This record gives sequence, structure tokens and C-alpha cells, in this order.
Amino acid sequence: MEAYSVVIILLAIAIGLSPIASRMKFPYPVLLLIVGINVGFIPGFRTISIDPEVIFLLFLPPMLYSAAYDISIKDFKLNFPTISTLAVWLVFITTTGIAIAVHYCIGISWPLSFVLGAILSPPDAIAATSVTKGLGLPNRTNIVLEGESLVNDASALVAFRFAVSAVAGGSFIFWKAGLIFILAIVGGFFIGWLLAHVFAFLVNVKKDLDNYVCVSLNLLLPFVAYLIAEDLHVSGVIATVTVGITIAGHKSQFSKATVTQSKSVMDMVVFILGGLVFILIGLEFPQVLKNIPSEQFLPLVGCSFLVFLIALLIRMIVVFWHRQRMEQRYTTAKKRLDHIDIHQMEDRIQRRFPNRKKRAPFGKNIDNYFKSLLFNWKEAVIIGWSGMRGIVSLAAALSLPLIMTNGDTFPQRDTIIFLTVTVVIIMLVIQGLGLPILVKLLKINNSEDKPIDRDASQSE
Repeated sequence: MEAYSVVIILLAIAIGLSPIASRMKFPYPVLLLIVGINVGFIPGFRTISIDPEVIFLLFLPPMLYSAAYDISIKDFKLNFPTISTLAVWLVFITTTGIAIAVHYCIGISWPLSFVLGAILSPPDAIAATSVTKGLGLPNRTNIVLEGESLVNDASALVAFRFAVSAVAGGSFIFWKAGLIFILAIVGGFFIGWLLAHVFAFLVNVKKDLDNYVCVSLNLLLPFVAYLIAEDLHVSGVIATVTVGITIAGHKSQFSKATVTQSKSVMDMVVFILGGLVFILIGLEFPQVLKNIPSEQFLPLVGCSFLVFLIALLIRMIVVFWHRQRMEQRYTTAKKRLDHIDIHQMEDRIQRRFPNRKKRAPFGKNIDNYFKSLLFNWKEAVIIGWSGMRGIVSLAAALSLPLIMTNGDTFPQRDTIIFLTVTVVIIMLVIQGLGLPILVKLLKINNSEDKPIDRDASQSE
């Protein structure tokens, strides 16, 4: 059987499993992994060997871009304090926690432990939304989860690249790595910003540009941003995320047909590639399993459960710590407002800006703004529980190089892939199947979503 025939069969399987997963009320990604693993055990079935470098280029740009393209910029900005905490600080804390656990659990080296920690640190937007869809979660909760998954991919994958370079290159100088890290982020941001504005300029200048051309350019944009950034040795992930967020902020300048068609095409591409990557990792799993000594199987499975528990515990602690910190900020702001003559301040603002649109009192705006940033303990539990890993972690594991710069094989690559797949399956099954039960027990619904006062954000 030729390779292209295998790809067509796998795509057909991935598409056909979607309605089955819906009827079974079973997490779609888990079903894909299970089927892929079983197909991989079929005697004579040809596995597909993909260059690890192609994994990032093929799968990540459209997935990251789609998540950025769909997000509400206003809600993203308003919830950025929570998103940044989970997407940056939580990623590095989780990476360190997993690295420590794996190092002392199975005794792999510190650089390899941090590689695995970086792989398993970012929750996946597609895995989360595929499970949370239809549960009636508050809008703010969905925005936080989607925004976190978007930004943490960038921070985790940049850390992953540096960890892999430290292993493959054999040397690591902290100050030099830190400088390269900053340059990679700044360079990736600039390239993404520049390409997004070039695309927006072309669309605005060429008013008669066909919608199909606009949609095609929009589809190519993340791949172009990623390739240019990587060729210039800066972060392709940052470039892709930046171009997605920037284009999302300019969607009002595009025609309604272009926006609608672009979203439809992106959703289809992400659906197909998402199904394919889960199937591919499932196919690779039996091959990896053959290279794992039988006496190491149970210890590795036990280590996988330990990593799951540590990642979940760290996430819960950080989420509740951030919730408490936001409440303290609200209390402090409230006390300061109590010592201010709100009416006098409002009169000054009105005299300075006589044509200013009539709004709610200044004090009420500020109060509503801080309240909109708070989430109750039930939402904190859901946000903490919803940190499933998925496509990004699997793609990162598959992208590990086969050969290092000195010509040696990459150490314990099969062990890292095995742990990644096992942890992803554990998280998707336990957290994915447990989330609907948790939502039902906590009696969470959309009515618990506090309204966000836009005037508050403007006055801020």
C-alpha cells in the first residue's frame, strides 16, 4: 500500500470517527488515539515516516492561527491578567515541576527532563474546546481557556526549542540562551506584525480582490509567517500567534464574506489536521512501544500518572492563588475609591470633556471593571480542571530530532514519546470524561457569567 493511500485511509477514519464520538459522548481525540494505536498493531499495515521538522510546519501554524483568528480581542484584553498568569508563569512552573518529577522518578537527565516538561506544559485549545463544547460554561471561562491555550503554546514551544537545542547541541550557556530567547520572541513578534499589516493593506487597497483570493492568502499567511521566522532564526510560533491576533483585530476591515469563508476554511483545515495528527501519533505508538523494554513499561505508566497528578495539582494551586490575588486587588481598589470624591472627579471629567458621551458614574465603572476580572470558586475549579493536553504536545513530541548535531541518535526519544502519549491519554480520559460530571455537580451555567462593562475598560 502506497503512502498516499495510507493517508487517505487515515483521513477517512478520522472523519468517520467524529459522529461516532458524538453519539458515544466520548472525547473525540481519545477515540482517535485509541483507533490509531489499534491500527498500528495490524500486521502489514504501513506506517508513515514524517520528518520531525515537517511536523511543526504542517500542523502548528494553522492550529495556532485559527485559535488566534477566532478569539475576541476585547475579551482577550480584558481577561489578559488571568490569561498571562496561566499562559506564562504557569507554563514555566509546570515545566519545572514535571522535570523534577520525571528526573527523580525514572532517572533521565535534567536536559531531557526539561524537554518533556516543556512538551507537557501547555494545555491544548482544541482538546479543551472539544470537551467543553455544549457544557454551557460561562463566556469568561471559555475566553480564559482559549486565550491561555493560544499564548501558552508560544511560551511552551519556545522553551521546548531551547531545551531540545541544549540536548542536541551538547552545550548550554544561560546568558547566551536568554539573549537568543529575547531576540527570538521580539523577532517573531515583528515578523508576524509586519506580515499581518501587509495582508490588511493588500485587502484594503484591492477592494475588488476576489473573496477566494483573500481566503487563500489568509490560509497561506500562518505558513508564510512561520517559514520566514524560522529561516531568520527567530520564533515561528510567536510570528504565527502574532499574525493571527493582529488579523483578528483587523477583521472589521474585511468583507463579511471573507471573514465567514476564512473561518469555515480554517475550521475545516484544523479539523482534518487535528484528526490526522492524533491518528499518526497513535500509529507511531506501537513502534515506540517495541523499543521500550518490558521491565520499564509499568514504571513509565506509573510515572505518567505521577506527571498527570503533579500537572493538575500545580494548575489548581496557581488558579486559586491568582483568584485570591485578583480579589485582593479589587479590595485595595475599593478602599482607594472610598477615599476619593467620585462626584467631584466626575464633574471635572465632564467639564474637561463637555462632548463626552453620558456614561455610568466613574466609581461604578471602575467597580464593574474589577468585578468583571473576578471569577468565583466554581469557575476556578473548572479552569483548573480543564487543562487537558493534546495536539500541541503530541506534535512537539513527534518533532523531536532523530539525530543530534554530533551524529548520535537523540537520547531516549521513544521514552519521551511514550510518556507524552500516555499522559495525554490519561488527561483526556480522566479530565475529559470528568469535566461534564464536574459541571453538573457544581451546577455551573451561563447565568453565572458576570457582565463585562465595556465603558469600564474604556475609562481604564
